[in-house]
Amino acid sequence: MSLSGQIIPLAGVALGAVTSYLAGSLNERARWRREQSVRWDARRLDAYAEYMHTVKELAARYRRLAAGRGLTTGPEPLEPTADVLAELAALEARRSALSETCALLGDTETNTAAKALDHSLWRLELLARDVPTEAAQNWEQASVQFRQAQQSYIERARTGLGVPGPARRDVTWPADWRPARREP
Repeated sequence: MSLSGQIIPLAGVALGAVTSYLAGSLNERARWRREQSVRWDARRLDAYAEYMHTVKELAARYRRLAAGRGLTTGPEPLEPTADVLAELAALEARRSALSETCALLGDTETNTAAKALDHSLWRLELLARDVPTEAAQNWEQASVQFRQAQQSYIERARTGLGVPGPARRDVTWPADWRPARREP
C-alpha cells in the first residue's frame, strides 16, 4: 500500500475525531448554559416571590393600622402598640434583605419596579402611622398607587423570567357580591 493510501484513512480518522470532539464540546457547553439559566431563573423566581409576599404582608398590616385610625374600612383594625411596631420593624428588615437578593439577581427593569414598589409601600406606612409629609395624600390614592406599583413589579419580574402573556386580566367584581354599605 502506498503512503498516500495510508495517509487518507488516517486523515479521515483524525478529522472524525476532531469533529466528534468539537461537537461534544459544543453540546456540553450548551447543556451547561441551559442548566445555569434554569438554576438562576429558579433562584430569581424564589427571590421575587419571597419579596412580594413580604411586601404584601407589610401592606396588609399598614392597612389594618390605617383602619385603626379611620383612614379605611375593611380589615380588623390594629393599634400601633410596641409589639405591633416591633413586628413591623422585623418584617421591614426582612423586606430590605430580600430586596437586596432581588437586586443581585434581577434585571434593571425589575429592580427599578421594585424600588417604585418600596416607595409606594413606605407611603402607606407613613399614612398608617400618621407621619406628616410634605405632600398631602389620602389612603385611597396611596392604595391605588401601591396596587399599580405592585402590578408593574409583577409584570417586570415575569418579563425578566421569560414568562409569556399578561399577569392578569381585569375582572369586574359582581355588583351583587359587593358588601352593602351600612348607614351610621
